Amino acid sequence: MQFPNILLDAVPGFIILIIIEVVYGVKTQRELYNIKDASTSIALGLGYLVTGLLTKAVIVLVYTWLYKYRLFTIPFTAWWGWLLCFFADDFSYYWFHRASHHVRYFWASHVVHHTSEYYNLAAALRQTWTGNLSGAFVFWIWMPLAGFEPGMILLMQSVSLLYQFWIHTEALQKMPRWYEFIFNTPSHHRVHHGSDLLYLDKNHAGTLIIWDRMFGSFQAEEFRPKYGLTKNVQTFNPVKVAFHEWMNMGKDLKRARTFKDYINYIFNAPGWSHDGSSKTTRQIRKGK
Repeated sequence: MQFPNILLDAVPGFIILIIIEVVYGVKTQRELYNIKDASTSIALGLGYLVTGLLTKAVIVLVYTWLYKYRLFTIPFTAWWGWLLCFFADDFSYYWFHRASHHVRYFWASHVVHHTSEYYNLAAALRQTWTGNLSGAFVFWIWMPLAGFEPGMILLMQSVSLLYQFWIHTEALQKMPRWYEFIFNTPSHHRVHHGSDLLYLDKNHAGTLIIWDRMFGSFQAEEFRPKYGLTKNVQTFNPVKVAFHEWMNMGKDLKRARTFKDYINYIFNAPGWSHDGSSKTTRQIRKGK
């Protein structure tokens, strides 16, 4: 079943909401935007749409092949099929997102989303160009085997990205208490984008924050985060931002002395080094 590309359809809405947020920042005299930073985010977002279109066919082929060997058939014409798909997709996203912060290979793509030192709606568009190429879709391959039609999966992934757009803002502080308990919100996601030690590798939710609460990665917002990376990229060049961590990984692999070092530089947590010249979040917390 072919479903519409709702991300492309949503682009005008993204632009309108970004303009509203800019106006809000001006009226409240808050420095929510930097022109160069926002331009980089938008360029990376456009690149994401292009690379997504180029790689989508391959992902559809993989999911379609796996769907032939499904254990069940979950109908896309039934409301409960979409409800199950929502929870299955959100659960998959949580583990993909968590792995993207704990495995450097996946972090090399995901880090792009964290490179802005501002937190605004434009930063939500700052997406990877290499995520699909590096195999991020493997976190969803169980879904066609379980019986979810490939088109359902792709559409639900787009719905998740649409939801996550509006939570990239400082204009909204707190949602109602019940909503904060169940759903991902601007407050929860601000924590995720913080480079403060307390906030590192927390709140990996897509739509539902309950996964973080269940699996021990939740952190409430206690103070305004310092956005960006622990070591920022210092460039507005979208190409450099898109590939900088892959380049850094290549440099580190040249320094590796053993086969174990090679494996660790690729699959250990970001920051791991064979000589202790850089540290992972866990190592930093232990040495605090």
